[in-house]
Amino acid sequence: MRIIPAIDIIEGKCVRLSKGDYNTKKIYNENPLEVAKNFEAHGIQHLHLVDLDGAKSKHIVNHRILEQITSKTGLKVDFGGGLKSDEDLRIAFESGANQITGGSIAVKDPETFKSWIEKFGSEKIILGADANNEKIAVSGWQEESELELIPFIKKYQKEGVQYVICTDISKDGMLEGPAFELYKRILEKTIGTGEGENKLKTIKLIASGGISEFDELPRLAELGCEGTIIGKAIYEGRIQLKQLENFILQKDNF
Repeated sequence: MRIIPAIDIIEGKCVRLSKGDYNTKKIYNENPLEVAKNFEAHGIQHLHLVDLDGAKSKHIVNHRILEQITSKTGLKVDFGGGLKSDEDLRIAFESGANQITGGSIAVKDPETFKSWIEKFGSEKIILGADANNEKIAVSGWQEESELELIPFIKKYQKEGVQYVICTDISKDGMLEGPAFELYKRILEKTIGTGEGENKLKTIKLIASGGISEFDELPRLAELGCEGTIIGKAIYEGRIQLKQLENFILQKDNF
């Protein structure tokens, strides 16, 4: 299971929110590059970078920070927040993003999102399936849609999506533990089926939201999650980077 720390950006600073509420903003570092370099120094290879200004503005905003991180570290960055157009994607990939995450766009403009899967390939496009009460939320989690979470994921599985980041918004930033049961159900419902042209690939699920202590990570790995995004637990010192470094080393030596 990949360990993927999160850096959320508002006005160029590294922040965290609770349940996606911008009014709960807490600044942890004025220098996101410094944070990214510290992650890399502890053996971490992946980063989840969220442009919260972009999510509000509905277009990419903090691509300079993405470019800084990708040019000055070896981290593989998945980038999301406000990506709405082909031009946004061009800027994100030219700024060094390894993958991009599309959430609201997959709800509000499915044709554009599907065209990205076809154009860039399923290795590069992650479906952001963030939900409140198992209903998909959009626009930086400011709006709830009527779309049911698991059918939504399954619909895009048929369109070729491989990677899905799922955040249970009620748990995000609350340090109360992740949505184990929800992830278990998603994994059970999205196992690959069929052969040839009708073959559906098993979804690679990335768990996000609520991680509060190190012992939750082996449980998520056991469930079959392909990755897990960790934010506030690192910044609040609930999980030490040394623990993550050892976890990655054990996995690599297994």
